[in-house]
Amino acid sequence: MDIVGPTDGPVARFGGLGVRFLIDGLRSGGGFALVEHPIDARCLAAPMHTHEREDEYTFVLEGRVGIQVADEVAVAGPGDLVVKPRGIPHAFWNPGDAPARVLEIISPAGFERFFAELEPLITRPGGPDVDAVAALQQRYGLTMDFASVDGLVRRWNLHPPDSE
Repeated sequence: MDIVGPTDGPVARFGGLGVRFLIDGLRSGGGFALVEHPIDARCLAAPMHTHEREDEYTFVLEGRVGIQVADEVAVAGPGDLVVKPRGIPHAFWNPGDAPARVLEIISPAGFERFFAELEPLITRPGGPDVDAVAALQQRYGLTMDFASVDGLVRRWNLHPPDSE
């Protein structure tokens, strides 16, 4: 039997978004990965972005999470599950004044390693290594739409990612 406790697992953090690694591709045989994302109040967790290789399923544990998938926008609450298919642009954020927490299933596994590799590139002294982040995104088949940041921040009264 394998039990992952409520504080077990490695953690990465960038700004107002955290990542707690619960099940990686090695443990699941590559079928899926499971991460927990704590999201600070009024935080833009990720601007519009597209995954080439994996689907994501977001299950809200606490708080409220705004999610845009293509042109559809919704606010999900505890117990809601949101499907974010590969190849479709999506974004997510915490529109509330209290922290939110979600479980994210990534299928197939592999993309969970992106977060672990991203953390030192974002949090390093002197600021993010923009070229290394771009290379990392390319390697993981991730396309980010940074032009979406301002609109999401304004519409939902959020903190921009770099202000955390």
